[in-house]
Amino acid sequence: MSTLSYHEKIAVLDLGADENRFTPAFLESVNADLDAVLAEGADALVTTASGKFYSNGLDLDWLVANGERHQWYIGQVQALFARVLTLPIPTAAALPGHAFGAGAMLAMAHDYRVMRGDRGYFCLPEVDIHIPFTPGMAALIQSKLTPKAAVASMTTGRRFGGVDARALDIVDATAGEGAVTTEALALLAPLGAKDPGTLGAIKNTMFGPVVTKLTETASSTIAPR
Repeated sequence: MSTLSYHEKIAVLDLGADENRFTPAFLESVNADLDAVLAEGADALVTTASGKFYSNGLDLDWLVANGERHQWYIGQVQALFARVLTLPIPTAAALPGHAFGAGAMLAMAHDYRVMRGDRGYFCLPEVDIHIPFTPGMAALIQSKLTPKAAVASMTTGRRFGGVDARALDIVDATAGEGAVTTEALALLAPLGAKDPGTLGAIKNTMFGPVVTKLTETASSTIAPR
């Protein structure tokens, strides 16, 4: 389960030590941590993990077992993306290992991304596991990537190591083992404190169309087949 700590005024949210799949309990825990980050007046947020996964994304086993709650579940996932995308403080995802599917999308929702240069993959495998992107998910990814990078990541299922991800600007920086959180903190620290009302308004203007798509009722096309 997620845990929250602080480096001076920057909140560090550790998503956990396992695959960090988006179970309902995981989503509830992360949202509670985000509530605490804002209530405590943090200047910025880094999310990371303590195992070999940043996040392996959707809990497909839960989806199969709870098909009648499919739209509710995808709605909760997309609401988290929208929340992180427009969080009224600077954000960075520090990827110590693999980020797959919705886990990679969560990283994309941050302002910045740091990835290990020597190990771990960033991958959107949807094309190979027969799960089309919802309009909201596609809009999120395309709002953060160049057209070239979006095609390379969304239509091929390719696993990008840190160096290749940096070359396509999927991530902003790479770091060695044990250093991704430090590098993410170094990206955020010079920004200082921003007025949350102003920054939140700017992000909502920047990403308004994406948020609209993310918060619309999820399409059934995401259901695993």
